[in-house]
Amino acid sequence: MREFIEVLEKKGLLKRIRTEVNADLEITEILDRTVKKGGPALLFENITGYKIPVFANAFGTMERMCLALCVENLDEIKVRIQKLLEFEAPSGLWEGIKMIPKAAELTSFAPKYVKSGPCKEIILENGFSLNDFPILKCWPRDGGRFITLPVVFTKNPKNQKQNAGMYRMQVYDGNTTGMHWHIHKHGARDYADTGRKIEVAVAIGADPAVVYSATAPLPDNIDEMMFAGFLRKKNVELVKCETVDLYVPAHAEIILEGYVDSKEQRIEGPFGDHTGYYSLADEFPVFHITCITHRRNPIYHATVVGIPPMEDAFLGKATERIFLPLMKVQLPEIVDVNLPVEAVFHNLCIVSIKKRYPGHAKKIMFALWGMGQMMFAKIIIVLDDDVNVQDMREVLWATTTRMDPARDVIIIDRAPTDTLDHASTLTNLGSKMGIDATRKGKNEGFNREWPDVLKIDDVVKARVDKIWKEMGI
Repeated sequence: MREFIEVLEKKGLLKRIRTEVNADLEITEILDRTVKKGGPALLFENITGYKIPVFANAFGTMERMCLALCVENLDEIKVRIQKLLEFEAPSGLWEGIKMIPKAAELTSFAPKYVKSGPCKEIILENGFSLNDFPILKCWPRDGGRFITLPVVFTKNPKNQKQNAGMYRMQVYDGNTTGMHWHIHKHGARDYADTGRKIEVAVAIGADPAVVYSATAPLPDNIDEMMFAGFLRKKNVELVKCETVDLYVPAHAEIILEGYVDSKEQRIEGPFGDHTGYYSLADEFPVFHITCITHRRNPIYHATVVGIPPMEDAFLGKATERIFLPLMKVQLPEIVDVNLPVEAVFHNLCIVSIKKRYPGHAKKIMFALWGMGQMMFAKIIIVLDDDVNVQDMREVLWATTTRMDPARDVIIIDRAPTDTLDHASTLTNLGSKMGIDATRKGKNEGFNREWPDVLKIDDVVKARVDKIWKEMGI
């Protein structure tokens, strides 16, 4: 993370704030204004009552999101993933030899285990307190202070595989927090599988690629730390914790070690969430801290979520771009996908396809709803491949002019929803809507003539390009 801060500062994309600010609400208001105006990353160096600075808005523009993953454009990652997905079993020895570079690309970025690291500079097994860290209270009605960018490590008791996820943590006191993992998440599954205490470690202030990977909707067989290494083209160094049998990023700023007891829950929330509403208070597991390790003079990494667009918008857009090739592997007819920030990503999925047969759009809808976290998509709109799904003017025009509601809208009841869908009748269970906004033909019962789209001849466009420059409009 410190390397990232240096890069941002050299490029003029970070501002140090030496004015005294309060971690209680004031930083939230500053960040909300900064993100919405496309402002810089901020390093708050003078927090009321604390000696530890706060780093925030790290990912708050697409430029910084790309810098965090060491690329000029996210399409670079998309192309690398596409090449990996072309891997096929070799037909012979020579074909196998030619495939070695691809196989190496897939496995060479596994995490590297080291004996120690900067996160071990200070080790506190006694006398520690979360109250020593400038953990933010983000919104007025929040249930308390929340750790908002924790990389949470757990281990499945059945297969002993380590997992990393990101789940907010409400601070209850100096050594306990909530653990807000939803029923659909890996951490919750590991917790449910054990039926007893489960060891947990939390990294705060990790490499930005590690932070992003903890949010990514990876398949079960892909290790988050290996994916982070793949993104950065640099193996993530992991070090063993002091009091739990887990490995954490050696260069993180702060590590919290402890456990969650499957028999203990406590009211967590409310919390001003990325939906733009307060998530309601509910019972969640309790995390008990047994040890804190950190760098000398650590930096606390935080984010604030709220009415979009906020910083998480750019993490979400990165996921949209990076994981598009995985969608295309299963559904090659997909041209592009847009998960609009304003719709909180999972509430609306707009997809364009190369339509080949009647009912094709509905096949895409159902396939997407069955694809990992795409099950949370509340509304899916399917459009023809002549529509740029990233241009909402085109999307709205095509959707409203190519769709007949009685024929082209389907409603599915009693389907999984995101836990943070506040409109569903039941928690985690609601309805879906699919809109087939593709042009219909006779093979779909449409017997009228379909009108042509207005379009100027390319030759005329070329002539007008020259005239346009002379006009100076």
